[in-house]
Amino acid sequence: MTRGIITLLGLAVALAAMLVFPVEARPPGWSAGTAGRPLSTCIRRAAPGDDARAIARDLTGFDCTTPQQQFGSGNFWVISEPVGERSRSRRPLNARMLSLWQGQVTLHVLYTDGRIETMSDDAVGLTKRIQLGAIVEYTIPRLRAPVDRLLWKVEGSSNLYAVVRNPRVATDAESNRANLFMTALYSAFGGLCIALLTYNLALWTTLRYRFQLAYAAMVTALMAYAFTSSGALAWAMPDISNIVRLRLNYMLLMLTAASAIWFARTFFEEHVFGPRMRMLIRISIGTLIAAGIGFALFAPLAPNLAHTMYNWVFVSMLLPIVAIVVSAWRHRSNFLWLFGIAWAAPIASGSLRVLSSLGLLPWSFWLDNSTLLAMAAEALLSSIAITYRIRLLSRERDAALAAETVARRLADLDPLTGLLNRRAFLGHAIGRSGPQTLLILDLDRFKQVNDTIGHDGGDEVLRTVARTLRTLAPETGLIARIGGEEFALLCHADQPVDPDTLLARLRATRMPYDLRVTASIGSAHGPIANEREWKALYRAADQALFDAKSAGRDRAKTALAA
Repeated sequence: MTRGIITLLGLAVALAAMLVFPVEARPPGWSAGTAGRPLSTCIRRAAPGDDARAIARDLTGFDCTTPQQQFGSGNFWVISEPVGERSRSRRPLNARMLSLWQGQVTLHVLYTDGRIETMSDDAVGLTKRIQLGAIVEYTIPRLRAPVDRLLWKVEGSSNLYAVVRNPRVATDAESNRANLFMTALYSAFGGLCIALLTYNLALWTTLRYRFQLAYAAMVTALMAYAFTSSGALAWAMPDISNIVRLRLNYMLLMLTAASAIWFARTFFEEHVFGPRMRMLIRISIGTLIAAGIGFALFAPLAPNLAHTMYNWVFVSMLLPIVAIVVSAWRHRSNFLWLFGIAWAAPIASGSLRVLSSLGLLPWSFWLDNSTLLAMAAEALLSSIAITYRIRLLSRERDAALAAETVARRLADLDPLTGLLNRRAFLGHAIGRSGPQTLLILDLDRFKQVNDTIGHDGGDEVLRTVARTLRTLAPETGLIARIGGEEFALLCHADQPVDPDTLLARLRATRMPYDLRVTASIGSAHGPIANEREWKALYRAADQALFDAKSAGRDRAKTALAA
C-alpha cells in the first residue's frame, strides 16, 4: 500500500510539472505541437454592419487585458499584435489556432500596404483546414508587402475557453515539423493500443476473464477518442462539421471514462465490492454514458451550459475511483499498488484539465492533450497489471487443481491401508481390455484376531496384508480393500498372481505379536469390459472364495466367469 501511494504521488507530481511548466522551460522539441511564434490578441464584440477595413483602421473598442472567456458566447472580432513578417515563396507563412466551437470564421490578413486578403469558412470548411493536434491552419497569401496583423471575425463562438485560442504564425517548415511530430506521437499511440488490444483479446479467447473484455473496451474507446481529438477524423472525413467532430470527441471521452471505471470494477477481487459500492459504480458508469451521449445530442442548444454540466460530471468520476481505492485498501487487495501506479497519470491529468477549464490554471497544449497521454500510460500499465493478475490467478488455479487432485486421490483411497477403496477400484477396473484375473482374499477368522490382539492390532494386520499384496502385484495390477477384511487383486491374465504363492507369502510374513494369520482366496478369469461382465467375474471369484472357506480355509480355489 505504501509503495503504491508513493508511486501515485510521484507520477502525479511529475505529470503536473510537465503540464503546468511554461513551454519555454521545457527542453527543445516539447513545443512541436504548438509550432510558430505566438501572437497576443485583443477582442471586441461584433456588431451588425461592421466592416473589416473600418475595424482595421480603428482599433478603438478592442480589449487587450480582459480574458476572452469573460465575454461569453456570441460574435467577435479578434485582432493580433503586429506580425511584421512577409510570406515568401521560399518561406511561406501560416496562421495557426486551436480548433474551437465556432460556427463561422473569417480571417482577414492585413498587409502594411493597406491590402486585405480574406478567407472565410463555416464549420465544415474549418474541418478541411485542421492539422494533426486539432489545429486550424490558414496559408497566408504571398504578397510583396509584409503582414501587418491578423484579424479574425468569429461568429457563433461558444467561447468555452476562448474565441481564438493560441494563435500563432508559423513557417511551412515549422508546420511540417509539427505535423510530423504529431504523426509520430499518434502513430505510436495507435500502434500501442492496437498491440494491447490484440494481445488481450487473444488472451480473452482462451482465459475468458471479465477484466480482459473491460480492458479491451477501454482501449477501443480510447482509440476512438484519439481519432477524433487528434484531427485524424477531419482528414478521414473532410466534409464533416468541425462542431460534430467536437461533439463526438466529448462523447467518446465520457465513454472512455465509463469503460475505465468498468475495468476497475472487474480488475479487483470480488470481495472489494459490497452492494453499495456496486450500486455506486453502476450509477457512475450510467451517468458518464448519459452525459456523453447527452452532450453529443443537445450541446448545440446551449453549449456553455452543456460544457459546465459535462465538466462536473467528469469531476464526479473521481468519486467511484476514490471509493474503489479506499475499499481495496480496507479489504487488503493484492492489486491496489498496481492500480495506483496505472491510475496516477489519468487522475492527475483529469484534475488539472478541470482546473484549466475553470480558468484556475493557464492553458497548455500538453495539458489540453494530457488525457490522451495519461490514458495511454494507463493502458500500458494496466496491461502489465493484467499480466500480473493473470499470473496470480494461474497460481491460484494451479494450487486449486493440485488440492483437488490430492482430495480426489484421498477420496479414492482406503484411509487405513492406502489401497483403493471399492468405488475407486470399480471405476478403474470396469472397462479394462483383454481377459483379466480377479483374486478375492478374505482373512480367516478375523474376529478372533481382533478379540486376541485388539482392534489396533487388527488394523496393523490389515496394513501388513496390504503391503504383502503390493509386493506381489504387477505394475498394471489394481489392489483394493473392498470390505472389512476382504481384499481384491485384479491383473491382466497374461500377468497373473499365483494364489498359492500369495498364501505362502502371507504365512511367511511376520504378523503383530507373532500371531498366525491365514487367508482364503477365490480367483476367476474372464473379461471385464462392462458392468455385466464385472458382475459375472465377481460372482465367480466370490463363489470360489466360498468354496475355499468351505474346504477348510487357508487355501485357494479357482473358477471361470460365466
